[in-house]
Amino acid sequence: MSDLFAHAPSSHSSADDAKANEPLASRMRPVSLDEIAGQSHILAPGRLLRRAIESDRFTSLIFYGPPGTGKTTLATVIARLTGSRFEMLNGVESNVAEIRAKIDQARHYREMRSQSTILFIDEIHRFNKSQQDVLLPHIERGAIRFIGATTHNPFFHINSPLTSRSQIFQLEPVSTDELLPVLLRAIHDPRGFGDRAITTEENALRHIADKSDGDVRKALTALELAILTSKPNEQSVIHLSLEIAEESIQKKSIAYDEDNHYDTISAFIKSIRGSDPDAALYWLAKMLHAGEDPRFIARRLVISASEDIGLADPAALRIAIDAHHALEFIGMPEGRIPLAHATVYLAAAPKSNSSYAAIGAAMADVAAGQTLAVPEHLRTRTRKKLASASGTPDAALAYLYSHDYPGNYIPQAYLPEGKRYFHPSENGHEKKIKERLDHLRAQFHQQSTSGPPPKEEAF
Repeated sequence: MSDLFAHAPSSHSSADDAKANEPLASRMRPVSLDEIAGQSHILAPGRLLRRAIESDRFTSLIFYGPPGTGKTTLATVIARLTGSRFEMLNGVESNVAEIRAKIDQARHYREMRSQSTILFIDEIHRFNKSQQDVLLPHIERGAIRFIGATTHNPFFHINSPLTSRSQIFQLEPVSTDELLPVLLRAIHDPRGFGDRAITTEENALRHIADKSDGDVRKALTALELAILTSKPNEQSVIHLSLEIAEESIQKKSIAYDEDNHYDTISAFIKSIRGSDPDAALYWLAKMLHAGEDPRFIARRLVISASEDIGLADPAALRIAIDAHHALEFIGMPEGRIPLAHATVYLAAAPKSNSSYAAIGAAMADVAAGQTLAVPEHLRTRTRKKLASASGTPDAALAYLYSHDYPGNYIPQAYLPEGKRYFHPSENGHEKKIKERLDHLRAQFHQQSTSGPPPKEEAF
């Protein structure tokens, strides 16, 4: 008789082997809300999401946050706590047929066993509009309880009908202090390395936590690599040193997806506007390190020079444009130097948004229908002739040529009196502009009662 199956492993030992080969991050996946690292802003006792989970009062949820912050984990914990079936799809791989199949299964379990189903869709932003729309009627009828996860801002990347039917919660990167208990639990918990004798040097675990970018999965993967590649000593103890920890997670990466692109440039411009050159230089360095297009940065510097500094320092625009030209001329990496030059200058310059505010107010009036006909004395000569064809024009409406008068200025109306858009500040050079305009406006009011001064005599 053949002994072919004599040494075949039992199903129990096969399951144990599979569990042992499972990545540490998967083995240590939390099974309760209290085991989830961080996210106290939404999961602390009394917070809305925790109340909704514990009372089992929710229909659709969308979790938004960077990788490794617990979006999938939170969905599985919710399924466990609410006694729901858990079905998972991925926005990259799944299609409409798979969505419908999962929904049909959910409907069957609801009708036959009175059990609800949580349909978790990871990377929901990858679904196109028609795929997302398939979910809508089933969410409304309660056939499924939908949970979506995305690393992209859902208000920009997910259809509004789906976001309007969902409660959206943002998950934050997990801090170093919140990651340390996770790493310690992985060392001592039977699901992790609890069956091994492990000692750690001071700061070894902190180094891993600090260099993990708030990503729990990344931290656990680095810890697993450090332990599995370390040889035990004669007493069968594995010692995790700071050196080994540094090798296991050598370089802290820069998170810089589409949302980070907008958030970082926003921080950069706001630091310039807030006159903080140190902060502006940091955000500039982060963008350059992450591979941001330096021409995009240069264009934003040009905009900031006019929007935030304007006439308080007229040289700011020139310097920003020069930095843009210098970048195009010399390229990168040296192009970072004129970008830094312009960044520091703009951040340190006096600030005024008077020109920006003035054109905004004028455009708002035009858009609101407050359009004015050009006064007759300001029209072109041809238009004036056409306007006066029926008779001699009123002398009071004649255009006064500024260069014919002292100081190359003569008060006359160019808009209805009292209409004012530009309100200069007293910052930097703009103070001088304000003083001159105040003087000219005073002359205008005086002129309106005394008549125009005589023209200058030509030599």
